[in-house]
Amino acid sequence: MPTHTFEPTHYHHTLGTHPPVLRIAPGDTVQTTCVDAAGQDRDMRPVTPRGNPMTGPFYIEGAEVGDTLVVRLEKLRPNRRRGWSGVVLAANVVDPEDVPRLAQAQGAQRWLDWDVDLEKQTARLASPVRGLEGLELPLEPMLGCFGVAPSRGEAISPATSGPHGGNMDYRGFKEGVTVYFPVGVEGALFFLGDGHALQGDGEIAGTGIEISMDVQFSVDLIKGQAIRWPRGEDAEHIFTVGNARPLDQCVQHATSEMLRWLTGPYGLDIQSASQLMGQCVRYDLGNIFDPAYTMVCKMPKKLLERLGPT
Repeated sequence: MPTHTFEPTHYHHTLGTHPPVLRIAPGDTVQTTCVDAAGQDRDMRPVTPRGNPMTGPFYIEGAEVGDTLVVRLEKLRPNRRRGWSGVVLAANVVDPEDVPRLAQAQGAQRWLDWDVDLEKQTARLASPVRGLEGLELPLEPMLGCFGVAPSRGEAISPATSGPHGGNMDYRGFKEGVTVYFPVGVEGALFFLGDGHALQGDGEIAGTGIEISMDVQFSVDLIKGQAIRWPRGEDAEHIFTVGNARPLDQCVQHATSEMLRWLTGPYGLDIQSASQLMGQCVRYDLGNIFDPAYTMVCKMPKKLLERLGPT
């Protein structure tokens, strides 16, 4: 299957029905890049306004409403030696009485710089804060924001998320993962951006280590299979993603999507799926900083091997 190399010349600040930058077919592979959340490229040049600029959209031939788009994240590689992050925790993840302390600690400083060693695959603070002078962290590259054009002609900011994907900031969206999106418009229109060299669960400081990225992905289609929320799988788990606020609503979306998956392709009935989920699921926290929160419901593959999918 063909491999396409695409170098962006412009970026989008909504996921919507924008003119496609490239038309590709199921089975094709794309090699491309994305700028960081501030619109800076591999040379730290600001090439577009900040706010999670999106590379794309990529039009997938044959994708129709009611299909499922399959995206395999084959390579996610930071492509420069400097990243940046927020200074203090986000105000909405701490008790209200701690918010003034955060503001005082931040002062006028907006960002902290990180030195990224691409050979060692590590990051350390460029100017260490007290107590973290020797801190060196292994990189875990991931995409914070990616997805497809929403249905009904909507154009949605990459600051938030929904059934189409978007700013989910789930650290499990890393190299080697396969992600499934509901196709809401003809061609699906796939976008990607917001590379993180590293990020803890929840993006609770408002950022990961933000960085530009070289990305390789491939696409496929599952014709006639309609899903409601993003799904994914890695070597050990299948998982489903709910995006909403308040937190209980995104838990409901992720849980119902897993129930639909198990009672669909895996052939379980409601009672069997309920027992399996009730004893075996795990939940991961994605974004809890932005307007819609993200919750991920995971099921171990080893428990499903004897079931199918059928």
